[in-house]
Amino acid sequence: MALDGCGIVCKYILILFNLIFALLGFAFLGLGLWLRFSNGTRGIFGMDIPYTQTFVFGVTVLIALGSVMLIVVMFGDYGACNEKKCALQVFSALLAILAGAEIVVGVLAYSRRYEVGANIAEFYNSLYGLYINGGDPGIGVTLTFIHNMLHCCGMTGISLVEIVKQTCPKPDGFMEKLVMPNCPGVITNIFDSKAPLVMGIFVGTGALLITALVCTIILLQQIKKTSRDVAAYYSSVY
Repeated sequence: MALDGCGIVCKYILILFNLIFALLGFAFLGLGLWLRFSNGTRGIFGMDIPYTQTFVFGVTVLIALGSVMLIVVMFGDYGACNEKKCALQVFSALLAILAGAEIVVGVLAYSRRYEVGANIAEFYNSLYGLYINGGDPGIGVTLTFIHNMLHCCGMTGISLVEIVKQTCPKPDGFMEKLVMPNCPGVITNIFDSKAPLVMGIFVGTGALLITALVCTIILLQQIKKTSRDVAAYYSSVY
């Protein structure tokens, strides 16, 4: 179907958006499945020990979030590439739900920042404990990612005693060679002192989803208009 300039721009914006969304979805799903079925962590899901429950919940969230993102991408890419109205309508409904959820989660994370920070710090503590006990490479990669992203090092940050220092980032300056910020403290501080920034990230992601939703609606209108024009042309010919 022939689209005008605005429709074509929206189509390629959606394709690019879905490509980025797919990469994130595969990353979340892959990490979640790795942590779920890795030899070192598989047995944890059958345990009923308090400190493992946060880990199980976190891995379940990663798998669920990655799966939902890939489902959204499937409808979005199919609808945008093939200009299918039904797929785009489902895609727009899913985007609206995700955008609303992102904004709600951002507001809740801001209003309950102390509790959220404590829960995420507890999830980190469970990863730390599991890695020390089993040395699973999947958890090691996860810790390395967290340490580099937050620029922190383990439970203590003290290089001489820190057990997981091989997963820590390179120190900035002489003092950090001795002591780096510890991760539970950094996580709690982020949700305490930088709560507006955290909420802004969630709300900004919601705004990005709304932008994709607007593009989807414009593309849908273009496809419907083109379909009507084609139908009118053939009715006039025959």
